Amino acid sequence: MLALSPPLAAREPAPPAVAAPAAASAESVAATFERTLPNGMKVLVREDRRAPTVVHLVLYRIGAVDEINGLTGISHVLEHMMFKGTKTLAVGEFSRRVAERGGRENAFTSRDYTGYFQQIHRAHLAEMMTLEADRMANLVVDDQEFANEIKVVMEERRWRTEDRAPSLVYEQLMATAFTASPYRRPVVGWMSDLESMTAADVRDWYRRWYTPSNAILVVAGDVSADEVWKLAQETYGRIAASPLPERKPQREPAQRGVRRVAVKAPAENPYLMMGFKVPRLEDVERDTEPYALEMLAAVLDADENGRLTRNLVRGSRVANQVGAGYDMTGRGPALFVLDGTPSEGQDTAALEKALRAEIGRIAEEGVREDELQRIRAQYVAGQIYKRDSVMAQAMEIGGLEVSGYSHRDADRILARIRAVTAGDIQAVARKYFDEDSLTVVTLLPQPIDPNAQRRPPPATRH
Repeated sequence: MLALSPPLAAREPAPPAVAAPAAASAESVAATFERTLPNGMKVLVREDRRAPTVVHLVLYRIGAVDEINGLTGISHVLEHMMFKGTKTLAVGEFSRRVAERGGRENAFTSRDYTGYFQQIHRAHLAEMMTLEADRMANLVVDDQEFANEIKVVMEERRWRTEDRAPSLVYEQLMATAFTASPYRRPVVGWMSDLESMTAADVRDWYRRWYTPSNAILVVAGDVSADEVWKLAQETYGRIAASPLPERKPQREPAQRGVRRVAVKAPAENPYLMMGFKVPRLEDVERDTEPYALEMLAAVLDADENGRLTRNLVRGSRVANQVGAGYDMTGRGPALFVLDGTPSEGQDTAALEKALRAEIGRIAEEGVREDELQRIRAQYVAGQIYKRDSVMAQAMEIGGLEVSGYSHRDADRILARIRAVTAGDIQAVARKYFDEDSLTVVTLLPQPIDPNAQRRPPPATRH
């Protein structure tokens, strides 16, 4: 499964986070066991005894951000191959065992990392850890299995990106906004790279990056930390560490003017995406602007009463759909993205003007205190509410760790969000939304072939 993380209308499947009916107490999510095996693999355990189930999650700090030209998409291809057997397990046996024990499992690849999880009855945790450790150390990338699976990945690219105009727009936004940063490359890879990829390439990628010191184990649910630590020593702890390749910095040079691109694709309606270069979160305690940008996105697009929907869809009716998004915790540089579909009789130029005017209004007038209080309360409640899901807890603490933060930062980040003022939001609205930091991609809809059949989903198991 891809986790492309396009923020708005082009959104693809993301790493799993399951909502639950009641919010967890602060005490139930506060304590996290942390220890590191001698081979460098960090182990995190979140005890949550409300149901006899457990989430077992392994995250590797390898994604599209680590790839090079000629091998784009290889992290995602390797994710597929991880289900194709090991020295001791036949093709498909891993998934069969999980299903027979009443569990569910999947995997995902993003720009920043790759993850594998099982959600299962606590009685089967030891077996899941044994199985996952086995494919960390003993994966078999068979030439014929690779030849079959690469076709599945190519079909996935066609289905998720090439047949979907908004996805093409998002792909072009990233490729245009960034010059040096690997964030410019699509997670699924460029088709030419998939066509030239070999099983040997994937075997080499596996040997380079799938080592304990490049992985994090997260176990959340009805377990004890001592039990998990013992199992981790018996399974993952027996895998020898190998040295990791050097990661060289690929810093994005300053943008020196607006960038504009048009994408022609079959579609019913035009579409617009705008990306502004903004800072990511570097220091949880010292930074202030990323939190203000996060709240700016919420003010614009928190719900149906967010400013964009209220003013541009229901108010001026310049748009049928609008959105705003920002991710402050990625490993690479950040974009603040606005997008939308113009309504009938309007065009993307009018929509762009209206979107920028909403930012300009906040820069000029600020945000009312009652509006900020409502949005802030809603945002914080949403973050706390999702922690009632054991899966969401595992993803939150694991995602922070694998992205270069600490699981302890989760509550601190939320506290910093609570402290954002109207003045903070106004300041970032004034500072970061000028022409020099802007990339605009416009969809120019082309006629849809009435005889063309919608491509079915690719025949992939995850």
